Amino acid sequence: MINYAHRGASEYAPENTLSSFYLGLQQGANGIETDVQRTKDGTLVLFHDDTLERVTNGKGRLSEHTWEELKALKVYGNSTVDFFDRIVTVREFLEKFACYDIHFAIELKGEGVEAETLSLIKEYGVIGKTTFTSFNFEYIKKIKEIDPSARVGWLTENPGEQEIEKLLRISGEEMAPKAEYITEDLMNTLRKRGLGVRAWGVSNVSIMKKMCQLNVDGMTVNFPDRLFEWLHCRGK
Repeated sequence: MINYAHRGASEYAPENTLSSFYLGLQQGANGIETDVQRTKDGTLVLFHDDTLERVTNGKGRLSEHTWEELKALKVYGNSTVDFFDRIVTVREFLEKFACYDIHFAIELKGEGVEAETLSLIKEYGVIGKTTFTSFNFEYIKKIKEIDPSARVGWLTENPGEQEIEKLLRISGEEMAPKAEYITEDLMNTLRKRGLGVRAWGVSNVSIMKKMCQLNVDGMTVNFPDRLFEWLHCRGK
């Protein structure tokens, strides 16, 4: 199973920052999930929200700021001390983490980032370890149009037959439903159609354990240490 550190070990460190990614690997993650957006002046950066207020000391929409403006901001996490980190570019991220034997789940958050993101993933030699994902079906469809061999996953709430057929029509490889909607029946249906299954919205250990029992292929968790412990220690 792939233990994806969701925006890094984001329960403990500022999300989508180098410190969060490194901590995720230290806690046993064998995958990193992150989000790609474009700045006002065209730089691809890793950031989840459309706006800056929730996790930084900045204000406004990320897309309305230049990279020079954004890299000066502080990104805060859940630490009880005043610990912060910085926004990171996709290139900086790959320079640090492409060398590791891990999987990457790259969520495309904005229109028009597909081609350049794919190009960077290829440049750093991790295309075989990467799944491009999005809630917006058109973004993963665009990836497939550029490179049919690229692996894509569709982030959904509770997929039905219509969504499954839509994904299969573009030769998509993975369905990523919200964890609370994943049942044994859904797992069987997706397996029969040849699709991988990754869970998101794994908000607590109880849901995490249920996903393990259902034998999903991977899940994104804010606490990769707990998933690592469960996977490696439950039989001891």
